[in-house]
Amino acid sequence: MEDLVAKTREICRIFDIKPSRSKGQNFLINERIYNDIILAAEINSNDEILEVGPGLGFLTVRLAKEAKRIVAVELDDQLATYLKMGFAARDEEKVKIVNEDVLKFNIGAEFTKKYKVVANLPYNITSIFLRTVLTGKHKPELLVLMLQKEVAERIIALPSEMSMLAVSIQYYADVSIVKKVAAGNFWPEPKVDSAIIKIQVRPKKYNEQQDKLFFRMVKSGFSAKRKMLKNNLAGGLQIDAKIIAAALQKIGLDLKIRAEDLSLDNWRLLFAELTVFMV
Repeated sequence: MEDLVAKTREICRIFDIKPSRSKGQNFLINERIYNDIILAAEINSNDEILEVGPGLGFLTVRLAKEAKRIVAVELDDQLATYLKMGFAARDEEKVKIVNEDVLKFNIGAEFTKKYKVVANLPYNITSIFLRTVLTGKHKPELLVLMLQKEVAERIIALPSEMSMLAVSIQYYADVSIVKKVAAGNFWPEPKVDSAIIKIQVRPKKYNEQQDKLFFRMVKSGFSAKRKMLKNNLAGGLQIDAKIIAAALQKIGLDLKIRAEDLSLDNWRLLFAELTVFMV
């Protein structure tokens, strides 16, 4: 690990790169964890990869050895310039560096078929990025992400600790934590621990209109955390409370239940009962 620390520091010194906490720029300095990410992504020679936040390109190099093509999207101008210099001698068909905000990046224009996502996501864009890629027309088949441990744990949550984020991700994919990563594996060292999370997107067709109605219901359910689910739904969906109560009873749920106590299957069953009343 010391060699990678020294190399990281030296690159930053030479190219005057000053890691920014506000941008989540904490560089991974443990070779073994890079290997864990590669293994989790199950990369083969036909894979196309969207890498978000490539940083100094240590993971990009490893991905390029395994995959068919890498598109690395880096917001920071200095890092993007460094990466373009480093990969200039390589075939752009293999590694393409894009200096852009990934939230504005046109994924569909770059990936027309199957692709995977490998990313070290800053906390402040995690939810919106996942919502964007999972609800878009060009969904990835697999995502392997380095996230703050707390966020990863929220995503894989079970009933009694469910959140809007957990329901949103689990609706589209099977999720699991691959490995927890202590803060000391990064430079500069962040204040929190991280985790590698694997998100395996289910290969099925989704109905955009039905999805919107489903998440409108879920959002209403979580609208006031301390309130009972039936009250949140009645207010948010403008459906008579008696109808909500009857639906909850029909699927075997307590009338005093709160949104965080429902499983994804519970939400699906509830949606089947209420969808006819939603306008």
